[in-house]
Amino acid sequence: MSDEFTVSGLTIPRIAIYEGAILVLWGIAAYIISDQSSITAMIPSFMGAPLLVLGILSERMPDMRHHLMHASMIIALFMALAPIGMFAGRGIPDSQLALASNLVLMLIGISFMVCGIMSFRAARLAREAE
Repeated sequence: MSDEFTVSGLTIPRIAIYEGAILVLWGIAAYIISDQSSITAMIPSFMGAPLLVLGILSERMPDMRHHLMHASMIIALFMALAPIGMFAGRGIPDSQLALASNLVLMLIGISFMVCGIMSFRAARLAREAE
């Protein structure tokens, strides 16, 4: 049995891969569905792609995992805060698709931050126990 921290049986890098892939697919779908050819519909993809890449790199380069996961947490923080800032500055978007995209981005960012914080806390407690 591995000592690696998991959430529902998934490692944090694997969660980054899945959540990044969801955002990439969501952004592409929003771009296609919007029929406006607006690049802003792909903002979830632009934020999900780095999360996806950092998750893949974390699995392939375990010696760099610590740094890569910290970088992914910065991206997740931005994913959680950017829609809030947009809502505060411009109000709730008129488009249902824009609203859904912002909510998906915010929820995935928050969920990844929660998982990452739990992982960092578990790592710290494990270090202290040694």
